[in-house]
Amino acid sequence: MLHYHTIPVTAFAQNCSLLWCDATGQAALIDPGGDIERLQAEVQARGLTLTALWLTHAHIDHAGGAGALAQQLALPIIGPHPGDQFWIDGLPQQSAMFGFAPALPFTPTRWLHDGDSVQLGEETMHVRHCPGHTPGHVVFHAPQIQRCFVGDVLFAGSIGRTDFPQGNHQQLIDSIEQRLWPMGDDTIFIPGHGPESSFGHERRTNPFVGSHRWG
Repeated sequence: MLHYHTIPVTAFAQNCSLLWCDATGQAALIDPGGDIERLQAEVQARGLTLTALWLTHAHIDHAGGAGALAQQLALPIIGPHPGDQFWIDGLPQQSAMFGFAPALPFTPTRWLHDGDSVQLGEETMHVRHCPGHTPGHVVFHAPQIQRCFVGDVLFAGSIGRTDFPQGNHQQLIDSIEQRLWPMGDDTIFIPGHGPESSFGHERRTNPFVGSHRWG
């Protein structure tokens, strides 16, 4: 069985997700943006073995702690898509700009592409490339528990910003409608900020992508 626990980190209250396989006790952190001592304490409190860091995209609040944590614990960094290489290269500048602890540079152990899968213990999750907020943004879909970890693609009642370098509003809308909605209305998504919601609720009511836009 797959379990997860949401841990808001950094001044941006970014939802880092601790995900683990119950059968093996192996765990991954999705988007360890910072506060790495707190993240390690959460892993240890549950008696888990942290085996990987997964990134949806490379903005500082999502990826700022990845380099230090990977170096400290000899962990692989999985993701995002190669389209975010320039964001990874710019992490030191991002950390200085937003007052974060200096971000250690890193090269992902494995880049992710649309249709890939990632393994955690006995559990498999599916990867979809969802550009728009950043060009290399990916999401992690766990159909076995009807959950999707969507980073900053979609929020409860809102969508990701597209005014950053290489953001693209139409790409973001297409990613949501063509890649998220087919996962099913009952799928609960864990966004990068704020509360969880379901794809069905957002499809019906979200002012940016909801079906009511067409009458």
